[in-house]
Amino acid sequence: MAAAQGSSDVSSSAKVDFLKLQNGSDIRGVAVGGVEGEPVNLTEPVTEAIASAFAAWLLNKKKADGWRLTLGITTAGHDVLQFGLASTPAMFNSTLTEDEINHLPVDGAIMITASHLPYNRNGLKFFTSAGGLNKADIKDILEHASRIYEDSSHGSTQELEQASKGEVSNVDYMSIYASDLVKAVRKSAGNKGRGPGPRRRGGAVIGDAPARQGYKLDKVLKPLGAITTGSQFLEPDGMFPNHIPNPEDKTAMKAITQAVADNKADLGIIFDTDVDRSAAVDSSGRELNRNRLIALMSAIVLEEHPGTTIVTDSVTSDGLTTFIENKLGGKHHRFKRGYKNVIDEAIRLNTIGEESHLAMETSGHGALKENHWLDDGAYLMVKLLNKLAAARILNPNVGSKVLTDLVEGLEEASVTVEIRLKIDQNHADLKGGSFRDYGEAVLKHLENSISKDEHLCKAPKNYEGVRVSGYGGWFLLRLSLHDPVLPLNIEAPSKDDAIKLGLAVLTAVSEFPALDITALNKFLQQ
Repeated sequence: MAAAQGSSDVSSSAKVDFLKLQNGSDIRGVAVGGVEGEPVNLTEPVTEAIASAFAAWLLNKKKADGWRLTLGITTAGHDVLQFGLASTPAMFNSTLTEDEINHLPVDGAIMITASHLPYNRNGLKFFTSAGGLNKADIKDILEHASRIYEDSSHGSTQELEQASKGEVSNVDYMSIYASDLVKAVRKSAGNKGRGPGPRRRGGAVIGDAPARQGYKLDKVLKPLGAITTGSQFLEPDGMFPNHIPNPEDKTAMKAITQAVADNKADLGIIFDTDVDRSAAVDSSGRELNRNRLIALMSAIVLEEHPGTTIVTDSVTSDGLTTFIENKLGGKHHRFKRGYKNVIDEAIRLNTIGEESHLAMETSGHGALKENHWLDDGAYLMVKLLNKLAAARILNPNVGSKVLTDLVEGLEEASVTVEIRLKIDQNHADLKGGSFRDYGEAVLKHLENSISKDEHLCKAPKNYEGVRVSGYGGWFLLRLSLHDPVLPLNIEAPSKDDAIKLGLAVLTAVSEFPALDITALNKFLQQ
């Protein structure tokens, strides 16, 4: 397994705190040296131990004896299918695909990715046919991996290869997965042959993600008839020489918007590196990401499932709520940050009788009930392509305006800002407590302060932090999921109104000296 190539210079006997590798429902660590203050902790022996622990966990869950989940697993006697460069959604789908010739479906899949994080980072995601693993599962695996690591002599790679009992096979699964995506588009458009694709002038332009998404160009869009001239930044390069491959990044969105304009394209599509997040740009250059993308997906899903509940993260706008509930006739359930939190909440609602078919974050993560609740950026874009393809059956000259029209009426704030207030964990004001306890104290004080201000009103339903409406806008102060940070989101109709909301926060949090309010002061003084 190549999760940490280039890190073999690190001692295999070094003490490792495995639980510190947990990042919610994923594993993240430093795989390559070269950054001061960031020692390598995702070494080859560590990765092998984690793989072995996943094999044991899966065997215990499934009680299977003929499955494929290289080293950490094959040494346990299990077979491995290597897919090479692949996407996160594809790895999940490999647990569902029926293909006896290629030994599919697999019982478990591991994705090696750190998404858009810096070059020295890497990570692991895990899947079974039930979807991605949750936080508790990851904790179990890491605790088991720690025991394996401590008990093992960790011989050389050559020795481990000689000891392995399982077989390793290479499978071009991305071709299989891409073919299934093409079939999904054609089926939705009512076209089972080659037929016209979802294009008009310049077709679809792939924008970014220099690692895994090039497959979509040759194996998905071209077979559908799209002209993909002008696509850019498709070569694998973990150094990200052009810009951060992040659908929320302004530079990334500017690049794909420019590509759409230069090539007179109908649609631009952009992913992060492992293709679980996405965004789009229409032919006029209008960005379809964050609240707009959620609004667009909500419109499509509510056409198919009238009245369904749309679950989102906590930083979505009031305008999105109005759009979903008043224009589309759905229900907006604003929950917490964290794509897994959003997905799990949608699943929970269905179990108690409240129908939900879409769970989305402003980050570009999105999951649909029809797609096994996997956060799948490629599948979201397929839904958009389906809409274009179906419209072309009725009007061959239609462009991406059919998508833009679906978000007509979405109210958007003139001022949108996110400010990160960092907690100094070494400050005396923490009095030996955790940053989480300190952050909760800040939120409680803010909540009490707001209750005394007649211009401000707490959100009646809120599941994370303190969300407040006032001055025609709103703000949300919450505690980061993993870091000693209190992110502050503000949306308002004008800069003056945004400043009034910011001042309300500043007045309350200024009493906490361990909280760095420099960024907030800078915003208020602009």
